[in-house]
Amino acid sequence: VQLQASGGGLVQAGGSLRLSCAASRSIFSRNAMGWYRQAPGKQRELVARFTNGDSTNYADSVKGRFTISRDNAKNMVYLQMSSLKPEDTAVYYCHAPAMWYETSDYWGQGTLVTVSS
Repeated sequence: VQLQASGGGLVQAGGSLRLSCAASRSIFSRNAMGWYRQAPGKQRELVARFTNGDSTNYADSVKGRFTISRDNAKNMVYLQMSSLKPEDTAVYYCHAPAMWYETSDYWGQGTLVTVSS
């Protein structure tokens, strides 16, 4: 499956952005769709993801500020980001877990979010 992330940009601290991830085929059976990010000089880290069913898991640093959602009918995953902080600056990647018959997970190309102070 191909993933296309969009919606990044430059925003002032305290602002909001909505990231979108478009999948090239159905994500209905891929429970653990999620978003990760990688800041300059740092390792890629989990931001938010779905777990079992509609349950979600968030990094402590974004809890209460970010919301992950999905529209299976449109093969879309979203990340609503509010109260953005300069430390949220990173490239954000959409992630799709491999199904049992696939050999690897899938990553989008990333979208850059820059939060100015």
